[in-house]
Amino acid sequence: MRVLIVEDEPKMAELLRRGLVDQGAVVDVASCGEDALWMAAATAFDAIVLDVMLPGIDGFETCRRLREALVWSPVLMLTARGEVEDRVAGLDGGADDYLVKPFEFPELGARLRALARRGPRERPAVLQVGDLRLDPAERRVWRGETEIALSATELALLEAFMRRPGEVLSRLALLEAGWDGEYENRSNVVAVYVGYLRNKIDRPFTRADIETVRGEGYRLRAPA
Repeated sequence: MRVLIVEDEPKMAELLRRGLVDQGAVVDVASCGEDALWMAAATAFDAIVLDVMLPGIDGFETCRRLREALVWSPVLMLTARGEVEDRVAGLDGGADDYLVKPFEFPELGARLRALARRGPRERPAVLQVGDLRLDPAERRVWRGETEIALSATELALLEAFMRRPGEVLSRLALLEAGWDGEYENRSNVVAVYVGYLRNKIDRPFTRADIETVRGEGYRLRAPA
C-alpha cells in the first residue's frame, strides 16, 4: 500500500511515516497542501492522510482541489479538530474518512487498509454535466461562470438529474428526491418545479437541457 502523508509538523510527519512503514506501507510525505496537489497528481496513491491545519491552503481546501483535479485516491482527514462541523466540512469536501488526534496506530492502519480496499472514489464532490456545476455541500449552482440561485427543492431535483445524466427519471423518482410522503404521485408539483428549473438553468442561457419524455418523465441531457 502506497500512502501520502500531508503534515507540516516534522515530528508528527516522521512519527506517522515510521508507524505506517512498520505496518508495511510505502510512504511519501508532503509538508503543505500545495506539494500534496502535485504529488497526488503524479502518483496513484492507495490512500492519503491529510492534516487539516496546514500552512497555505488548509486540509479542507487541499481535499477540495484534489477532487477538482480528478484525483480520487481515498483521503483520511487526520486532525486535532474533532467538532462535528469540522468532520462534516471534511467529508463534504471530498474526504472519505476522519480520524481525530490522539489516535492509535492500529486503528489508523486499519482505516487506511479499508479505504485502499474500496479503491478510488467514483463520484466527485462537485457534480458537473457540461457547463452546469452543482456543489451539494455548499448548495450552490453555476452555469459556466454564472451562479444561479435555487430553492432547496429545486436544488434537490437538479441534484437528482445531475447524478443520473441522460437517464429518464419518473415523476415518482423526482417526488422522492424533492419531497416527503405528503405528495401523491398524481400531483402536478413535479411538472411545476421542473418548469421553475427550466426558467432558471435553461431559458436564460438559451438551452433546453431538461427534456420531457412523454409518458415516462424527465431527463437532463447528457453532453455529447
